[in-house]
Amino acid sequence: MTKLTLGSHPHMLGFEQLERLLERTAKSAEGYPPFNIEQTSEASYRITLAVAGFSECDLSITVEDRQLVIRGRQQDDGAGRIFLHRGIAARQFQRSFVLADGVEVGEAVMENGLLHVDLTMQRPEPVVQTIRIKRG
Repeated sequence: MTKLTLGSHPHMLGFEQLERLLERTAKSAEGYPPFNIEQTSEASYRITLAVAGFSECDLSITVEDRQLVIRGRQQDDGAGRIFLHRGIAARQFQRSFVLADGVEVGEAVMENGLLHVDLTMQRPEPVVQTIRIKRG
């Protein structure tokens, strides 16, 4: 028996890129930093990441190939210091979120160790197209 993937299903034409996006997202399923995704209205969302210890200049937010990518890189300020216990490490992260067509990234706000990124969804107008049949 042959396994049908999303891209090879006979009724799903042109979805190969979506399948690649799903595979790429599944590979980046790390648990740090923790995050929430909330729906703030019918057409808007907010992603909130817990980024305590990071400043605005330690973070970058980009949109790459329909993916929202949030990166954090802290400078290790422990040089020359003697720690009896070090439970707060300077570490880097990358979080990726696949964006659907029509999703626009709005503003990003840092507040009390939380990074909020607002998204809005533009609903496309439904298009009905009639295809004329020519005689052969």
